[in-house]
Amino acid sequence: MDHRMFDPQIAPLVDEGYRVVTWDVRGHGQSKPIGDEFTVSTVADDLLALIDHLGHETAILIGQSFGGYVSQEVVFRHPARVDAVVVIGTTDITTLPSRLERLGLKLSPYLFKVWPAGHLRTLIAENTAVTPDVQQYAADAAGQMTKQEFVTVWKAVATCLHEEPGYRIQQPFLLTHGEYDETGIISKAAPGWADREPNCRYEVIPDAGHNANQDNPDVFNRILLAFLEETVSD
Repeated sequence: MDHRMFDPQIAPLVDEGYRVVTWDVRGHGQSKPIGDEFTVSTVADDLLALIDHLGHETAILIGQSFGGYVSQEVVFRHPARVDAVVVIGTTDITTLPSRLERLGLKLSPYLFKVWPAGHLRTLIAENTAVTPDVQQYAADAAGQMTKQEFVTVWKAVATCLHEEPGYRIQQPFLLTHGEYDETGIISKAAPGWADREPNCRYEVIPDAGHNANQDNPDVFNRILLAFLEETVSD
């Protein structure tokens, strides 16, 4: 995706006095070329560099899918830089799935490498959202990437998990996914993840798929603003 996927959140947050920054991760949207190195850690460094460039010590991070991994990596490596974290449609980066699921994840980049590009983009759009407008957006956003760029990003996804027994997110943490999100093990794993986290608020967004903040922005925004009001000081 690209920075436009958070358009429905900008005005409600600005109206509440927040400074909002949306960005294109390297290789996505207008951030080209993807460069010689692409990992979750590299993108986490990019995000911290952006926050530094804007003159801020800390930020509230909101990440969806791959962006949820990036946000988690920043929290794990630099917890003092994060006031709160919100993730949408992603899994715990510090917990490994089953052996069979890890094998599937490891093999998936090779599968995507031989998948016809046009069909792959259609599949991404259909599985990203449940509303036609958001599906069209997803198809358009995916069309900005070459298949090689997509495979590069997916390799980063397939290799980013690192098991950290006993690790817990200490910041206020909002964990969400769409009611109809069938991507990987997100919906299955989320309740257990929420139970492990001491500062977690867990919400399922109704009538929404993987891009839940776009499919049902009214409900998502209401939950997000309530969470921020309750947990983040001025």
